[in-house]
Amino acid sequence: MSQKTPSTTPDKNGQDSLSVKGKVPITKKNGLKRVLSLVWKNYKWQVILIAVLIIVSSIANVYGSTFQQTLIDDYIMPMTKNHSTDFTPLFMALSQLVMVYFIGVVATYTWNRTMVYVSLGTLNDVRERLFAHMESLPIRYFDTHAHGDIMSVYTNDTDTLRQLISQSVPQVFSSAMMILFVLISMIRLSWVLTIVTVGFSLCMLLVAKKITRSSGKNFREQQIQLGKANGYIEEMIEGARVIKVFSHEPKVQEEFEKINNDLCTASTNANIFANILMPICMNISYISYVACALLGSYFAINGMFGMSLGIISAMLTLNRSFNNPITQISQQINSIVMAQAGASRVFELMDEPSETDDGIVTLVRTKMVDGEWKECKEHTGHWCWKHPRPDGSFVLVPLKGDVVFHDVTFGYVPEKTVLHDISLYGEAGQKIAFVGATGAGKTTITNLINRFYDINKGSITYDGIDIKLIRKPDLRRSLGIVLQDTQLFSGTIMDNIRFGKLDATDEECIAAAKLANADGFINHLENGYNTYIHANGDSLSQGQRQLLAIARAAVANPPVLILDEATSSIDTRTERLVQAGMDGLMKGRTVFVIAHRLSTIMNSDAIMVLDQGRIIERGNHDSLLDKKGIYYQLYTGALEMD
Repeated sequence: MSQKTPSTTPDKNGQDSLSVKGKVPITKKNGLKRVLSLVWKNYKWQVILIAVLIIVSSIANVYGSTFQQTLIDDYIMPMTKNHSTDFTPLFMALSQLVMVYFIGVVATYTWNRTMVYVSLGTLNDVRERLFAHMESLPIRYFDTHAHGDIMSVYTNDTDTLRQLISQSVPQVFSSAMMILFVLISMIRLSWVLTIVTVGFSLCMLLVAKKITRSSGKNFREQQIQLGKANGYIEEMIEGARVIKVFSHEPKVQEEFEKINNDLCTASTNANIFANILMPICMNISYISYVACALLGSYFAINGMFGMSLGIISAMLTLNRSFNNPITQISQQINSIVMAQAGASRVFELMDEPSETDDGIVTLVRTKMVDGEWKECKEHTGHWCWKHPRPDGSFVLVPLKGDVVFHDVTFGYVPEKTVLHDISLYGEAGQKIAFVGATGAGKTTITNLINRFYDINKGSITYDGIDIKLIRKPDLRRSLGIVLQDTQLFSGTIMDNIRFGKLDATDEECIAAAKLANADGFINHLENGYNTYIHANGDSLSQGQRQLLAIARAAVANPPVLILDEATSSIDTRTERLVQAGMDGLMKGRTVFVIAHRLSTIMNSDAIMVLDQGRIIERGNHDSLLDKKGIYYQLYTGALEMD
């Protein structure tokens, strides 16, 4: 059946572009430029407002300092000489100064408040992008990176960006404006004292440059070591029971002490320079202040350079106003260096390649009309693969669940092959079982079916379609998986079952629980299906968690089911109950089963015995017993699976 279909245009990489609705995509620049670019694009008008208010605030502060010269030379000194008691001109001048200061205070308050909105909004945006991108990463990334280290990116590293945006950048800009306006005012009052002030300030900048150059690489190392420490702590929390069972507390404490010492060393090397920068700059500024006072007094006493008491007073205040911003900039350099280290880790995660998806075949709802499948929008219970053709038409292929491996070779890393020339097939409704020692490649085969990893050689077809042509979301929607390590989420029992099918009704969830024989223990809970459980369901037994995972797969109602040691954590009595439910769940489906308990796979249509990535025996239970090979030895107990 061929029909015309609107063409969908993926991005140039053949995958959906990563973006958050309403957000500006992040481009390839270095860390700090990328952050500042993001701020500018999302908060342009707020940034302009902040810049204007900082300039107004700086002008108000400088005006107050230069007013000292006018106050002393034009008001106080003449009134002293003339013994005048008319304070009206002085009062009017002071009123004008108060108004200027008031404008400065309002401007400072407003830009600081706006900066909080901009910084936290940007941080929220960065975390959204991080999470959206993380969800697009392949399983390989999570298998090769410590989860605690990834968490550190969301917490410690993004917090350095908050400090950069809310404190460092506005402080540096404010200080730069102060330096500019103060310099103009100093030149207007006394060029000779300006040279003295600028000379000492240049010394401060040279010292700051040398110190921050030494501390930069150490701040980067500090962020790396902090991520390692977080990763180790998370791992130890997850393994707390195992640690106590084997009394390995001293061992893990010793290992953490080493990691913590490395973090302490990196932090010490970074902060030792950061902490000496401020005192050195402050002392240079004090020397500059004293030098201006001495030279200014000498010039005034000797009537040189038109120096007056008012000019000296104003220049001393401006000297402090000139040196303080330089000291503040020097101090903020450390925060900027730390933010650079944090930004590099944030964008390292952001730049990790997304999971590629060149698939063009999608899964659609269909109904039978005049003996032919036709696409429809309503829920009919029938699914078909929608396979586009070069001429713009498409073919609808009924979803059955036929999975075939054709001479598949695969390795997680190029130098080590895990599977060698694997060929097998599972027809609709068949149960295919894999047995073998740990590391034989059983789980790897199931990882290839759902394309958690892509094969190196050979091909895998699903209903006659190469799975590389099927879009991954559609491929995985057709598969139900129950893993040995059960993962539950914070929420109610009902929410966790519904995770397999987000639009499932309560009745469907309850039916799935009954199919998995989980309904009995759920009804004995205090709030039944509305019982709230925390992440991983620690309030439930391992067997109960496994039953919920089976119910979650059941509610999805997939044509292909993958059971990876699905009953390994269930006691023998519960296993019999679950097995009855599993038989109902597996009926009419293609099922791939990995099991150590041979009793759960005796009724399989085909059993594959694997050894070191090769299928060494295949057949049903009876035929394999007749061969008296490896399976026979496993079944009789002459050989054990390790």
